[in-house]
Amino acid sequence: MDEADELVRAARSGLAELADPVRAAHMRRYLKSAMDFRGVYKPERVKLARRVFGEHPLPDRESFVAAVLALWREAAFREERYLAIDLTGHRAYARWQDHSLMPLYEEMIVTGAWWDYVDDVAIHRVGSLLRADRERMTPVLRRWAHDEDRWRRRTAVICQVTAKADTDRDLLTAAIEANQDDRDFFLRKGIGWALRDYARTEPDWVRAFVEAHPALSPLSVREALKHLGGGQP
Repeated sequence: MDEADELVRAARSGLAELADPVRAAHMRRYLKSAMDFRGVYKPERVKLARRVFGEHPLPDRESFVAAVLALWREAAFREERYLAIDLTGHRAYARWQDHSLMPLYEEMIVTGAWWDYVDDVAIHRVGSLLRADRERMTPVLRRWAHDEDRWRRRTAVICQVTAKADTDRDLLTAAIEANQDDRDFFLRKGIGWALRDYARTEPDWVRAFVEAHPALSPLSVREALKHLGGGQP
């Protein structure tokens, strides 16, 4: 068994040891998940990830990607996919974080197709790649803003959450304008979230943006102005 297989087996075994059927049922209802849960809350999962990833180092990019894909594609429980996302952000493999991982993240976004997966990948993986390599990443996200898949579009909208002063306003504007008329809840909520987060850095810009875009949904406006003393009721 190679290093990737050993890590995956240890991760699954660890989740099984922590399993709580009562919590699993609650978590599945909350997330409206078709996939079963083990019932492992995030603090326990973080400890498990730290131990398993530390005990099973991966020697190269190929084994890293193989482990992530095995946890993701072969998952029987939702927490296995959470661990796949955790593995992509493990500090030991930061040196492999570049645009070549975008097919991996795109697969996780499109096949995950729910906010608990997509938001983490969008903000902490795609967003980081964007800030590290704008020349390659910006055209991709501009295309995604117009994609048929709503989760690619949501990624284009929210990927700069937490970017603060590093936010590309032109990209943010383009992503929002491409989706402001869409009635999808997750897109409207994502637009409001992206603006609300940037309002912590540039409140005047966000106020002016909202005023200049009357087509924004009431939900997006409420979220955008939530901490600015404004918004529609």
